[in-house]
Amino acid sequence: MRDLLLLAAASAAGLLLGAIFFGGLWFTIRKGVSSQRPALWFFFSLMLRMSVALAGFMLVSGGRWERLLACLLGFVVARLVITRLSKPSGDDQPLAKEEAHAP
Repeated sequence: MRDLLLLAAASAAGLLLGAIFFGGLWFTIRKGVSSQRPALWFFFSLMLRMSVALAGFMLVSGGRWERLLACLLGFVVARLVITRLSKPSGDDQPLAKEEAHAP
């Protein structure tokens, strides 16, 4: 029972880490494209998001592969949720035949 609770907590931590990582990516893209120095936004955002995610994975796992896997599962679920939430409403329509290929 205790192991199951630890795995659930690891999954919840993975959800939080994924929300921070992918939410930060979404924020960076919105700010970076209109910035005077987008390369700095993207570089420092990547370093910060990666550091937080890796430190979080190491902390949560505690050297146990089961916890690491549960945390990774939560991270991937957060990615799917953030991707769905940040998608513009007009993207549900398929591309027209002319738009389906590059020039």
